[in-house]
Amino acid sequence: MVQELLMGNQAIGMGAIRAGVRVVTGYPGTPSTEILETIAEVNPGQIYVEWSVNEKSALEVAAGAAYSGKRSMVTMKQVGLNVASDPLMSLAYIGVQGGMVVVVADDPGPISSQTEQDTRQFGIFSKLPVFDPSSPEEAYLMIGDAFEYSEKYNTPVLFRPTTRVCHGCASIDLDENSRIVKTEDNAVSKAEGFTKDSKWVIFPRLAYQNHLKIEARQPLLGEDFSTYRFNSVLGSGPKGIATGGISYAYTREVLEAKQTECKLFKVATPHPFPEKLALEFLKGLDEVLVIEELDPVIEKELLYLCGKHHLAVKVKGKLTQHMQNAGENTVESVAKAIANFLEIPFTQADLPEAVPALPARPPVLCAGCPHRASFYAVKQAMRGKKAVFSGDIGCYTWKW
Repeated sequence: MVQELLMGNQAIGMGAIRAGVRVVTGYPGTPSTEILETIAEVNPGQIYVEWSVNEKSALEVAAGAAYSGKRSMVTMKQVGLNVASDPLMSLAYIGVQGGMVVVVADDPGPISSQTEQDTRQFGIFSKLPVFDPSSPEEAYLMIGDAFEYSEKYNTPVLFRPTTRVCHGCASIDLDENSRIVKTEDNAVSKAEGFTKDSKWVIFPRLAYQNHLKIEARQPLLGEDFSTYRFNSVLGSGPKGIATGGISYAYTREVLEAKQTECKLFKVATPHPFPEKLALEFLKGLDEVLVIEELDPVIEKELLYLCGKHHLAVKVKGKLTQHMQNAGENTVESVAKAIANFLEIPFTQADLPEAVPALPARPPVLCAGCPHRASFYAVKQAMRGKKAVFSGDIGCYTWKW
């Protein structure tokens, strides 16, 4: 093992190389961009890497590789998934041969996006498995698991890091072979090549048959995820906290700092929901606080299980106004919510009385971005005239 300080996106890229990825495509968009850049930088030549013209094209190229048995990965941000949704919905029905991971980086805040949409909801909509890492270290290992599950169930899977996981840094123990691309002789999955077959054409009758297969697969995946290594139930007591993603890291930090304990449910695979493990968590509880960013996905799943199994457990979260309905969670906001829930003292961190206001920093185009020249040229052409420019470069919405 060798240890390196890596950004979360770099860790995902290195983890994909470690997993034997052979084709990587994507469209740049904060907070996902550095994933493909890392693979392009480390790539000794055996991995096909492409910035595509848009997310739809990127997904289609990666799908073609997965049809042929190669492990492929496509990267984008959450609004980019809207562009790629057309082929992805059909791909969910068609399936894949080689492992295919669709990395969609969500942007709670939002820090550099037009919406706060939650990709976990798209996983539910498309009936695709979703992986939700809580740290750069976990993302490095989890991306390999995502490929394994993709091949086990012959389906593309969604991998959903959020901004603080993507751009956070951590010292990661890298496999010494992480910078060596596996050859065909020792690859995790040998590419068998594309086989001409009607299964790749989604005829209406085939769509109906495959839909039935998908519905039959969902509970099997949920049961499988109940024993997945990054899902866990810890602690004990009459009160419990359910959480996932970066919110899990905040929750653990608060509980350790407060030196208090409660039953803790970590959800690393929000869809299909690990029902068996969730029921183990709910057993013996009176109340549950759900801490998650964006939509109440975990909260709704727990409410459903309580109703299905007639459990007298009070579930608190976004739907009950115990957690904020928009924006990022922080250690401070999580600490306040936990203190109220567990009825323990909450003290705001001491700050100097005269703290200057932080300077405003609106989004800026990155150094070297070609859109700088484009917008400058348009601005010069319209100098002195009343004009409104409407545009979206993908990673930011920009205005002059």
